[in-house]
Amino acid sequence: MTAPTLLVLDAEPLPRLGRLTGRARIEHADDSTLAARLPYADVLLVWDFTSHAVREAWPGEGPRPRWVHTASAGVDHLLCPELAASDTVVTNARGIFDRPIAEYVAALVLAMAKDLPRTWELQGERTWRHRDAQRVAGTRACVVGSGPIGRAIVRALKALDVTTALVGRTPATGIHGPGDLDRLMARADWVIAAAPLTEQTYGMFDSRRFGVMQPSARFVNVGRGQLVVEDALVEALTKRWIAGAALDVFEHEPLTPDSPLWQVPNLIVSPHMSGDTIGWRDELGAQFVELYGRWEAGRPLANVVDKKRGYVPGR
Repeated sequence: MTAPTLLVLDAEPLPRLGRLTGRARIEHADDSTLAARLPYADVLLVWDFTSHAVREAWPGEGPRPRWVHTASAGVDHLLCPELAASDTVVTNARGIFDRPIAEYVAALVLAMAKDLPRTWELQGERTWRHRDAQRVAGTRACVVGSGPIGRAIVRALKALDVTTALVGRTPATGIHGPGDLDRLMARADWVIAAAPLTEQTYGMFDSRRFGVMQPSARFVNVGRGQLVVEDALVEALTKRWIAGAALDVFEHEPLTPDSPLWQVPNLIVSPHMSGDTIGWRDELGAQFVELYGRWEAGRPLANVVDKKRGYVPGR
């Protein structure tokens, strides 16, 4: 019996797939060769989750893989109408990044409340300047995105005695619907974006939404860059509509050296690293190997994406 063909859309370092030796015929592709190799693959592992090659190659001629797995939480980089309408199962890396991102958000909240960026700047200048810091306990947070990452962020902030409100696509027990978002943002000291990118969430944080926030509030985006109208955020910070912000994801990545975002006042810029802790790539590889075992045995796959919604439905 011929082993199934596993096609990997490569990124360095390559995934460790030694446990699949003899169980899969592993082939590799990059952006330029993916379209030619897709018709011969049974499974596609999108290891390069920054690439849009799948969206471009999928509508072509020939058969398509029965299963596509992306080593990321977001799937907007690979979903196209043809893939969404197909019988191909799409899975993601749900569960790998939840706690690391929640820790990162908690670190950003503490850093901004305690004015740590300015402390480091003053240390570099050898300047002793006492300031009063903000108390985090008792503040309010609005977390937008009720998936595993958003729920993990809520737990981390509650551990800091922050009162939290969680906003999702549809209201449920403990989850507010989109209709409550403006009201909750208007009361929040911290607005945390952790939503998937869909037609409904694209550009949801715009001038009007930043205008709703308190002048003392701060905004954090660890979801997708396109959730935010970046020019609107720059205006909100420059005109001091809000007190500060932190972005870990951007509309276009990586930021170019001439991007104006580098020098916006009271903005913390980080290079899409909130979920990346030591050993994260090995965790992603191990997760895929486990999923491959399920697929190989004909068992139901975990982390199956609802291709119409663009994310894994909540449990």
